Amino acid sequence: MRILDSSAFINEYHTDDETASIAMVKEELTGEHAFRFDALEGAGMYVHIPGQGTVDKVLRAATETGDKDVLSETDTRLIAAAFELDAILVTDDYAMQNVANRLEVEVDVIAQDGIDGQRQWKFQCQGCGREFDEKKERCPICGMHMTRKNPA
Repeated sequence: MRILDSSAFINEYHTDDETASIAMVKEELTGEHAFRFDALEGAGMYVHIPGQGTVDKVLRAATETGDKDVLSETDTRLIAAAFELDAILVTDDYAMQNVANRLEVEVDVIAQDGIDGQRQWKFQCQGCGREFDEKKERCPICGMHMTRKNPA
């Protein structure tokens, strides 16, 4: 089974496998892309509602990788759906791929290159340059704004 992100509908992703998605994806789509969601649902695509316990597990994994602040609620629930259904997540979103990788959820990309390894993001103070493992609104040393930094 494959769990479809909005990019699958936008890029006209095709598969012979069973498909699923979540209702929140349809809310992100407009025009012909929304009609494509309806057509696939009418053809048997399963619309899944992941459990809150699984959503919480995804949020913990996203916190560990440093991707929590860039994932939308839709992204989080899509990963949770893929985890619950033991399905392949179909997305081009790098943060989603990183968290899915952390949870050992297989990913299939559509129009972009997929990630080549899991990242553990760091957070850096824009004032003093100190790095931290966890996101903070302000640097505890100098009080300046923190930004996400590629650990590579």
